Amino acid sequence: MPGKKTLAKKTSVPKTKEDFNINGQALGDKVENESSIITDSSKDFHINSFPVVGIGASAGGLAAFEAFFSGMPADKEPGMAFILVQHLAPDHKSILTDLIRRYTSMQVFEVEDGMKLKINCVYIIVPNRDMALLNGNLQLLEPVAPRGQRLPIDFFFRSLAHDQQERAVCVVLSGTGSDGALGVRAVKGEGGLVIAQSPDSTEHDGMPNSAIATGMVDWVLHPAMMAEQIMAYVSHAFSKPVEKIDQKATGAESLQKLFVLLRLQTGHDFSHYKPSTLKRRMERRMAVNQIDHINDYVKYAQKSPDEVVSLFRDFLIGVTSFFRDPEAFTLRQLPLLNQ
Repeated sequence: MPGKKTLAKKTSVPKTKEDFNINGQALGDKVENESSIITDSSKDFHINSFPVVGIGASAGGLAAFEAFFSGMPADKEPGMAFILVQHLAPDHKSILTDLIRRYTSMQVFEVEDGMKLKINCVYIIVPNRDMALLNGNLQLLEPVAPRGQRLPIDFFFRSLAHDQQERAVCVVLSGTGSDGALGVRAVKGEGGLVIAQSPDSTEHDGMPNSAIATGMVDWVLHPAMMAEQIMAYVSHAFSKPVEKIDQKATGAESLQKLFVLLRLQTGHDFSHYKPSTLKRRMERRMAVNQIDHINDYVKYAQKSPDEVVSLFRDFLIGVTSFFRDPEAFTLRQLPLLNQ
């Protein structure tokens, strides 16, 4: 028929593996249920009901590990799991498992691929493997970076942060270099607890100093003092949660008073930021300092300029998390891309 336009027939081009997404859906094809690609409803995101403590060490680490477990109270179970990451030569058999068993009544395991975490147990990395935590299970990976360039502690701490969020605790012990410093940032960013060995108690202070230099460390302690402090923190933060900051007069007034202290000392005004994020960070600082009541925390901050600085840093992590959230950033860009 004159004037009728002829539509070109779409030809079928064989697809290579690069033309499919991870679920086997051909790229460009309509997805009937997009949510099925994003999440599997049968597998809920997993966070252990107990905290998980990752401990990293390198040179001088054996003495530090020994001091850590020697200082653990013997009259009660810690109520958490401990995962030890040590720099090891690929062909070196670690003596750490036997050493730790001398100083704890907990079960001590050398990690096997896919091992599920259990409460009140200790897990130790094996030589020539990187290790990560996924849905409460330990995953072992063959290293791809050359020896001397690997950062196994950073690698594990980052996975610990993403997997356990506010129930993550990371500890940086004696060692040379800066392994652990990136992981410290990840754990703190998810609301976890960060501890470094006091440099004057180490054989090699490179790793602890690098962690401390991030400004993200909550406590700088001798290893023998760490376990008891972690147990006290866990008791305040999870076993008997600190007083929640709500919209009632007491919580709101306390938050305003802290905004005053922050502005006086740092020059920053947080009073217009999202309240829920700031409240979580304030509750975290209360747990770190083992303070149960909001009014008591305000009094403590008034007397302690260092605590105001620590709260300021925690607040900054919360209000800048948007820029470290790829999903949020992508969603914000969509309107701009469509213009």
